[in-house]
Amino acid sequence: MVSVIFPAAGQGTRMKAGKNKVLLELSGRPILLRTLASFSRMPEVGELIVVTGREEMEEVRAMLQGAEGLKPWQLVAGGSERQYSIRNGLNHVAKEADLVLVHDAARPLVTAEVIRRVMEGARAFGGAIAAVPEKNTVKIVDDEGLVVSTPPRKSLWAVQTPQGFKKDILLEANDRAEQEGFLGTDDASLVERLGRPVKVVEGDYRNIKITTPEDMVTAEAFLRQMEEEEA
Repeated sequence: MVSVIFPAAGQGTRMKAGKNKVLLELSGRPILLRTLASFSRMPEVGELIVVTGREEMEEVRAMLQGAEGLKPWQLVAGGSERQYSIRNGLNHVAKEADLVLVHDAARPLVTAEVIRRVMEGARAFGGAIAAVPEKNTVKIVDDEGLVVSTPPRKSLWAVQTPQGFKKDILLEANDRAEQEGFLGTDDASLVERLGRPVKVVEGDYRNIKITTPEDMVTAEAFLRQMEEEEA
């Protein structure tokens, strides 16, 4: 069985909406519900674990209780950092789950194809992440703002979610990070520290993380495009 953890505890200060961005509506439906619906349509997924701030739990609970078509879900209080929120979610994963996916609640445009590629990669290698080739030239810059080097673009990938792992591997990675006081930038960085392989699978440039008001405009356009393709 596959369990999916959705970190949704961000304050969304860059969105300037005065509330958690995942509660905002994208084309008439809350971002969070759009995200959860994408995974609920996957037959392999058995449970959804939403991790949000304590002050928003009642509002989120009411939203989920009123939604149709969702897989069984749990609501969990988040921590002070994303990594701690994921750990809180891991503590509630069903015993029968053998694979755990982590997906940003603010990425509502994830496709079934991307989700399935991550699941297949995680089963084959122990860990897998969705990513897309970097389009821009990236510079390594020192503390004085001077260019140090220009890494070859063909080796650079922009990482997305979902990220998927065998449950025992993700638990071990979080235990090690907690013991050693390591705070990673994503879940894969914790697994990499174990020396475990992490497979990069093809993501989708439309699988954006909604962070700013401009992202809402982009997401609306992508959503219309995706709906037209389905039609």
